[in-house]
Amino acid sequence: MLNQSLTPRRKHYEMLMKALMLISVGLTAALVLFLLVYVLFQGIPNITWELLSTKPSYLTERIGILPDILNTVYIVVATLLIVLPLGVGAAIYLTEYASNKKVVAVIEYAAETLSGIPSIIYGLVGMLLFSNSMGTCLMAGALTLVIMNLPTIMRTTQESLKTVPQSYREGAFGLGAGKWRVVRTVVLPGCVDGVITGCILSVGRILGESAALLFTAGFAHAVNGLITGLAAPGATLTVALYVYAKEQGEFGVAFAIAAILMVLTVIINFAATLVQKHFAKRRSI
Repeated sequence: MLNQSLTPRRKHYEMLMKALMLISVGLTAALVLFLLVYVLFQGIPNITWELLSTKPSYLTERIGILPDILNTVYIVVATLLIVLPLGVGAAIYLTEYASNKKVVAVIEYAAETLSGIPSIIYGLVGMLLFSNSMGTCLMAGALTLVIMNLPTIMRTTQESLKTVPQSYREGAFGLGAGKWRVVRTVVLPGCVDGVITGCILSVGRILGESAALLFTAGFAHAVNGLITGLAAPGATLTVALYVYAKEQGEFGVAFAIAAILMVLTVIINFAATLVQKHFAKRRSI
């Protein structure tokens, strides 16, 4: 009935807009599919067990990315252990405790600004703040990534806290629970999906970061334990990809690392989707 009341000019306009939207969707999907297929096609044939399980040797001209895989795991663990308490704690304070709305607005604006700063600037700041005091090491890179991912964790947690109905809090207060008890037993369990989603998205950004780590974590390819590894310089997978492609011209190895990172990115996004669906299903029961 509505379509029949439209003028021919309006109908043509709507058809044009629908066509443009379909073209946009098709181009976006085609670009994503092309990147996935091209990187996997170029990279998977170059992935071998020797590449994954050994370290580089200049004597035998062997290339291995085991140190880079371990360094990536170390820097992800160290970053999350620091950024999660800071980000979640800041979000809880701003949402549940802070009473000065102007201060909250200023802090939120600062967080939004931080999330838009280019990563190379974070690398320069991390080099001046952390690398100059503790040396070039994975821990300096992890602390730099903490600053980069803090706005993401804080904002996702804030938005999740706001989705918890106010009636839940009022009911808990009516039963005599204190503020912290309400937050700990009522509010946080009701928004844990947002916290986990923010954590997973942060892992994706950590895995894909290279510019900031070039200045702070270094390029070393040595196999170390967790504690010694954090105190020593090391290259993550993305930094190793840059080194092999740009400095050494080993494009086969670079594509192999790119394929690994692409698969990890797909897995992380899929895990975030599963987490959201799981907790949404639990809340609907």
